[in-house]
Amino acid sequence: MQGGEPTSWARSGKFLGGLLLTVTLAIGILIGTVVSDKAGAARTVLVNAAARLAVPNAIPSSNSFAEIVNRTEPAVVNISTTQVIDRRTTARPRGRGQDPFQDFFNRFFDAPEQGPEAEHSLGSGIVVDASGFILTNNHVVEQATKIQVQLDGDPTEYTARLVGADEETDLAVIKIEAPRKLASVKLGNSDGVQVGDWVLAIGSPFGLQATVTAGIVSAKDRGVGRQFQHFLQTDAAINPGNSGGPLVDMAGQVIGINTAILSGGRGYEGVGFALPSNMAISVYNQIVEHGKVTRGSIGVTFAEEQSRNPIVLRNLGASYGVVLQSVEAGGPAARAGIEPGDVVIAVNGKPVKSGPELVNPIAETPIGGQVRVSYLRDRQPREATVTVDDRTKIFPDRLSSVPPARGGQRRPEALAPSEVGLRVEELAVSRARRPDTYRNERGVIVAEVAPTSFGEDLGFLRGDLITEINHVAVKSVAEYRRAVAGLKPGNEVVFKVLRQDDSTRVLTVFLAGVVPSPER
Repeated sequence: MQGGEPTSWARSGKFLGGLLLTVTLAIGILIGTVVSDKAGAARTVLVNAAARLAVPNAIPSSNSFAEIVNRTEPAVVNISTTQVIDRRTTARPRGRGQDPFQDFFNRFFDAPEQGPEAEHSLGSGIVVDASGFILTNNHVVEQATKIQVQLDGDPTEYTARLVGADEETDLAVIKIEAPRKLASVKLGNSDGVQVGDWVLAIGSPFGLQATVTAGIVSAKDRGVGRQFQHFLQTDAAINPGNSGGPLVDMAGQVIGINTAILSGGRGYEGVGFALPSNMAISVYNQIVEHGKVTRGSIGVTFAEEQSRNPIVLRNLGASYGVVLQSVEAGGPAARAGIEPGDVVIAVNGKPVKSGPELVNPIAETPIGGQVRVSYLRDRQPREATVTVDDRTKIFPDRLSSVPPARGGQRRPEALAPSEVGLRVEELAVSRARRPDTYRNERGVIVAEVAPTSFGEDLGFLRGDLITEINHVAVKSVAEYRRAVAGLKPGNEVVFKVLRQDDSTRVLTVFLAGVVPSPER
């Protein structure tokens, strides 16, 4: 059919040809794009030698302290105090940024006297009651003109009032008025703490709020402060500003109040101290109920080191106990017949092997209550029922029942080796110089103590009165010489000594050791 219109087949062929061409071009373009992208990616890997990183899903650490911190930290507060000091009447303590030559400069150039100045300090505390009662250290708020508290995550500064304080344990309770119930912490039982337990310290070191450090309990019952301060020791970092903050166990309970550090400077050196929570609970309860802390006493003093000396204890017929240095005249113990030199071995039937085991049950007994004291005298067991009195009335001017030692030794001219490094004189000679020396007593006075001698090692001081050597009475220099001459190297020896402290109180002291060989 020449010269006519195209057939349907011809028209279909053209359509299919066009479609094939279009598909071919599309496939070519697609292949070119993919190959180009792969080539670019290959070049990225080859040039940087690294692949992109992706952020994975958050997975909580199985051994994280975060859960404990999240429960405890909201109850830890920052405390700032202001104290107004009149420089005209109060000397500024050295070591707080004062130029040591400033006083000289002022005097030389006739500078005007300084007036009242504000001094600021920082510390920490813990909310122990949702109504706003906060437990902290006494030294954080002591003598403060204004106490301000900042809660965790709250920029508001609340003005606090002092509810009460206890200088003996360095604890204080303050109160703020907040418009809401506050997050608070639970104080745990510190008796269950063991050396090696993990602990966290939380506070505001150097003013850095909400700071957490971790460590372990490195020792218990560490007596490095006053009589009623027996601390938990920790290597969790504690620094200035941590005072009053919590030491927290892995159950999230506060088992200590961070109080002090042992440091050559002012910073962390791995030895920090926290007052156990059981003592903090007792002090807190007394302060919120009575506004102060009252402790019982029976009027005795002791030296911890003597009670740990096995030679002293064996000599007195005891395997353990606390050796009494003095008994207050007319005090509860004296009225019950207890004397210096007695060894207290139990209180209310519970063994006494350390100072706290003697002091604590008596201090916690209500005034007017009674305690049963078991003790040894001349190796014989005795018992007395003693009525407890207010400690501040028995020792009105004393913060500690352990008296300070006296110094003042000077080198003697000559000392015989047989006298263990002591030069003694008759009591009458000393009384000629000082008529009030050891009235109504018998013995010999230590006039000199040789440096590096056995006597110095034992702890003798100039002015001590030796009354017995190994239970043999010594009333004269001749009797002293005979007793000392009988001592053999390797023998145990115990000197019974009377010692006057700075307040003329007479203490009974036992000095004990093993006699050294002559070539020592």
